[in-house]
Amino acid sequence: MSKNKPQNPDQKPSHKSRIVLIIILVLVLCGAGVVCWLLFFREDAPIKIDKVDFPDPIYSNLTGLEITDEKLNESPTFCVQIPNGSTDGARPQVGLTQAGVVFEAIAETGITRFAAVFQNPTSSAIGPVRSLRPYYLDWDTPFDCTVTHAGGSHEALEAIKKGGQRNLDENYAYMWREEGTDRLWNNLFTSPTDLLKFNSDHGYSTSNPKTFPRLTPDEALEIAQRNTSPKDPAADNSSNQESLDGQPDLASTIRINFSNLINYNTLYSYDSESNTYARSYQTGDPHLVYECPANLNQPNTQTECGELKQLAPSVVVAMMIKEHTMADGYHESIATIGSGQAYIFQNGAVIEGTWSKSSQNSQISFKDASGEVIKFTPGQLWIAAVPQFGDVEWE
Repeated sequence: MSKNKPQNPDQKPSHKSRIVLIIILVLVLCGAGVVCWLLFFREDAPIKIDKVDFPDPIYSNLTGLEITDEKLNESPTFCVQIPNGSTDGARPQVGLTQAGVVFEAIAETGITRFAAVFQNPTSSAIGPVRSLRPYYLDWDTPFDCTVTHAGGSHEALEAIKKGGQRNLDENYAYMWREEGTDRLWNNLFTSPTDLLKFNSDHGYSTSNPKTFPRLTPDEALEIAQRNTSPKDPAADNSSNQESLDGQPDLASTIRINFSNLINYNTLYSYDSESNTYARSYQTGDPHLVYECPANLNQPNTQTECGELKQLAPSVVVAMMIKEHTMADGYHESIATIGSGQAYIFQNGAVIEGTWSKSSQNSQISFKDASGEVIKFTPGQLWIAAVPQFGDVEWE
C-alpha cells in the first residue's frame, strides 16, 4: 500500500505556479495602466479636484480693516479726550495710532484737542487724558462708547450727566499720574486693561457703535492705483481736456489751518506706497506718538515705550463748521447738529462733498457732490472740524 508523502514546507513553487503568478501580476499592471490613462491622458476624462472653501474675510466695523473674529465688532468702544498742547507736556501723545476714528477741534485759545475712538486697542497706555467739551460729546455719543475724560466745561459735564452716556471721569481706580517727566498737568493716563475693568465693574460688556461705511481693502487699493497711475492723454482720439474729464482731483499735500497758530495747523503728505497721509504741523515737525508694548503695567511713557512713530491716517476729512467763543471768553462753542461743506482726502484724491448730523445720537453722514454716501478707505479716519475763520488747501 502506497502512502502520500508529507509536503515539504521549504519546497519551492513549481514552474507552473510561477507562470500563474507572473500572469496575474501582468494583468494587474495593465489594469493600473488603463486606469491611469483614463484619468490623466484622455481629454474627456473627468479629473476630480477637491474643492477648498476659504472663509470670507471679516472686517472691523470701526476701521474697515480685517479682523480674526466677528465678535470683535461687539467689543466695548472707548472715546478718550486727548490734549494737543505744544508746550505743556501733552506731546508726544500715547496710543493714538490705534484709534479707529479721531476728531480734532479747537478746545480753547486756538489749541486743538482730540476725541479718539478705540476698539480692541493693545497699547499699554493711552493719553494723556484731558477735559470734555459738549461738541466732543456729540461726536462721541453715536459710538456707544465709554467717554473717558478728566473733568470738563460746565456745559459738557451737565450734558453727560443728563445724556446718560457711559462716563469715566478722572478716577485713579482706572487711571494713573505719570511722575518724573516734563508732562506737567498733562500726565494722566489710562490703559485698555483699566478701561475694560471700568466697563466690567459697571456691567458694560459690549458696544453697538454707529460707524462710518467703509470700502474693502481691495476696493481701496484698486481706487488708489487708478488715481495715482500715470494718465496717457494719447490713449484715445479725444482731446487732452476731454480725456481728463471725470478724473479725480488728486491731492498729495494737504494743509488744514484751524487758526493763525502754526503749532496746531496741520500738514499731510500722501504716501502712495502705504496709501496713508503722514501728519505734521505747520512748523515742519512731524506729529510723533508713543505706542507702548502691551505687556507693561502703568508705564512711564517717555522712558519705557520705545521709539516714537509718526501718525499717518488712511483718510483725512476737513469738516467745515461754525464756531465762536463762549461768554466766558475762553471755551469754544461748535455747532455739531446741522450740515456744512466737507473735503474728503483718501486714495490720493479729494472728494468735495457735504456733512450732516441730525441729532446727538445720530452719526455724521458724509456725501459727495451727487448726494451719494461716501465710503471711507480702511484704516484710521481723521476728522478735522475747521472753523469759518480757518481754511483747507491742497495740491
